[in-house]
Amino acid sequence: MGKGVISDRHPNALGVVGFMRHDFENFAFDKSDLIIAVGYELQEFAPSRINPKGDRPILHIHRFAQDTDPAYPVASSIEAEIGLALEALIKEFTASLCPAYPNDAIIRALHAEELKAGENDASFPVKPQRIINDIRKALGDEDIVLADTGAIKMWMARLYPAYAPLTRLISNGLSTIAFSLPGALGAKLAKPKAKVLATMGDGAFLMNSQEIETAVREKIPLIALVWVDGAYGLIKWKMDLELGHHRDVDFGNPDFVKYAESFGANGYQIKAAADLLPTLRKALDDDGVSVIACPIDYSENLKLTAKLGALTDPL
Repeated sequence: MGKGVISDRHPNALGVVGFMRHDFENFAFDKSDLIIAVGYELQEFAPSRINPKGDRPILHIHRFAQDTDPAYPVASSIEAEIGLALEALIKEFTASLCPAYPNDAIIRALHAEELKAGENDASFPVKPQRIINDIRKALGDEDIVLADTGAIKMWMARLYPAYAPLTRLISNGLSTIAFSLPGALGAKLAKPKAKVLATMGDGAFLMNSQEIETAVREKIPLIALVWVDGAYGLIKWKMDLELGHHRDVDFGNPDFVKYAESFGANGYQIKAAADLLPTLRKALDDDGVSVIACPIDYSENLKLTAKLGALTDPL
């Protein structure tokens, strides 16, 4: 939820926790002797995933007291406005007290390698890694991307580099599906100078696609990038992981180009991986409302969880 508060260009930014497997940054928690939790809320991510034995003390910094959990043993709690609390703490620390974590570079390199591997992948349907690369190239540091709930959130949370606060928005905790399109309306109204891209699966898009009409009628420029797989991708992913098969998660889709045009928006159909980046740039430069339908290769889902499941300590 806080991705972008610290730029992903910062040498100590290691990524996000919350993936369904022991991810690269989780190995840093394994080696830690203290966890400083700033603005963390337990419903976002179970603390047992980062402190399974409950043997790492917690410094809790938030506007309110912590919840009770055996994996979240709070040694000290600072209940105050977060920004003011951090400013006060920083004054008490020096560089000699805060040495750089020696394995930061390894974790950052693992993420960079994974993202780089998909940068020029020309396969079709398009791989998630290629889509994320192209989105990052199309948007500026202060532009806003919203990632909907579903398999898309897993990929965008892990791999999309965010360089400024509130530039990569997700719905977590209750994980409201179909939030990204109406959310994009609000984001554009809040930051009219920023380009706004809502990314979502086809299932999420069809739950709230009528908001395209709102955007056109109210002249609120935004882009909806639909990752098309004809299924509830995250449910399929989890069923395949836990059951070894899936059922009742596939569905048919309309012609997304004609569907967008019926609302008075622009519609684009991606037919090759090389089409995506120029289409994104064209739609963003149009300063109007556009829907881009991009077929996605979600065979990468199980490859990713298998890779992380087999990962031993890389540090």
